[in-house]
Amino acid sequence: MFKKLLSARYFLLAIILIIAAFFRLHNLENTPPGLYPDEAMNGNNALEALATAPPAGGFKIFYPENNGREGLFINIQALFVNFLGNEPWVLRLPSALFGILTVLGVYFLARELFRENPQGEKIALLSAFFLATSFWHINFSRIGFRAITAPFFLTWGIYFLLSAFRQIKERRGANIYILSSIFSGVFYGLGFHSYIAYRATPALILAVAAIHWIKNRTARKEIVAVLAAFSLFAVLAALPLFVYFFEHPKDFFGRTGQVSVFASPTPIKDLALNAVKTAAMFNFVGDFNWRHNYAGRPALFWPVGAMFLIGVFLAVKAVIHEIKIRIGRRSFNFERYPLKFFESKTNVSSASFTALVWLGVAALPVVVSNEGIPHALRAILMAPPAFILAGMAVGWLCQKEAENVPTTFSPTATKTIALGAWLIAFLLVAEVYVSYFLLWGNNPNTAGAFAKNYVEIGRELNAVPRERPKYVIVEAGGGDVRGIPMPAQTVMFITDTFTPEKQREKNLFYVLTTDKNKIPAGAYTAIIK
Repeated sequence: MFKKLLSARYFLLAIILIIAAFFRLHNLENTPPGLYPDEAMNGNNALEALATAPPAGGFKIFYPENNGREGLFINIQALFVNFLGNEPWVLRLPSALFGILTVLGVYFLARELFRENPQGEKIALLSAFFLATSFWHINFSRIGFRAITAPFFLTWGIYFLLSAFRQIKERRGANIYILSSIFSGVFYGLGFHSYIAYRATPALILAVAAIHWIKNRTARKEIVAVLAAFSLFAVLAALPLFVYFFEHPKDFFGRTGQVSVFASPTPIKDLALNAVKTAAMFNFVGDFNWRHNYAGRPALFWPVGAMFLIGVFLAVKAVIHEIKIRIGRRSFNFERYPLKFFESKTNVSSASFTALVWLGVAALPVVVSNEGIPHALRAILMAPPAFILAGMAVGWLCQKEAENVPTTFSPTATKTIALGAWLIAFLLVAEVYVSYFLLWGNNPNTAGAFAKNYVEIGRELNAVPRERPKYVIVEAGGGDVRGIPMPAQTVMFITDTFTPEKQREKNLFYVLTTDKNKIPAGAYTAIIK
């Protein structure tokens, strides 16, 4: 029986990972269409880094252009560009791989959180499946933005930290739980190289450490050892970036001050409104930016969104129940809910507390900004706990059903239940395929949001003979990058003409509108509007 359960678990996990891989890799050459200038900026920095590799030292810890970006993801993109070429899909392939590995991480994290719960395996598989079929996560797994790495690093960092705490409880050897602590610290520390929103996460680590400190009074010496090893390796992993920010303090803040809610004349009002919009993003009105979302669509497909709401409700109930027990008020009546799911030995309160705190901490960078709220990209760290809470809700429903129906089913009833579960799973898969690849991917607004016409200009320029002078007139506005507005980055990446040396080599130059009278007669011209 155990072997059958084990084989079923890994069979289902393999299916989920295949689904995750399909949605993140399928037709990556064409969807999303085009290449947004922010993605292209990464690519151009990657190309320049490759061209000035050691001993010149082209790879950077932090790339200050375009409001500043942590360098780890760009350096990884550079490795892919080096082997596969300067194509849009190549810049997006690392995102897809990080996205797939995050799905795997959510499975292991949810299984760790609910390890002692009778529905723990179901919760873990469902959490991973919901993430694998999420439009929200699929979308950012197919765009060359560094933000997709943040949930990857945090998910695996928290997983290994929780594993270390469990190994203490199981009285495993110090070499085992310290090794888990080291892995946790490395993953977590590397996360600081991912995305600015990650800087809020120390609050989550403190909360996770606090609850295990409270619940494990007899093993506090071991917990201190775990936290010491974790902290040391987290600092070592993040240290190069910390040193850079110490030497360049202005780069630490980037655009934070520009978009901060506290720069608003009505910060309290805006903060409250942002919080409401961010909460509503999951089930009611989502991000309107076509680059981030099918404009206005909720972040969660409605069946998953409903489970998320139930999960939040149950998590809050579980935490309140634990608090009242801790302070001695055992009269709190929880009998309306399946006790086997919530009783203290199942550790639901710890899992619920972790998920709720994670959700709140990840929401902070979103609600304190005053740009494009709701903002699906800035909220990407909220995805893992959201889908874990949805998975928890389904686990609770399964437990409730098991406690209120006979323990044996007829073969027909068993087949009907199984068929219903597979139909719902198929619905989630079919819905996201239609929504992403057919509706969003083919929408002209999406092509515009990803500057598809700029890619076409770049390909046209590549077809012009090298000996003929080529001039790109940049009429579009945007942030300045080495004297040229930001929108030109897409054409520069497609043509590999970011640096002056490459421009001279390929006989391709960029001019502003004020300088177009300097273009020689007979030159091929293109206009970026």
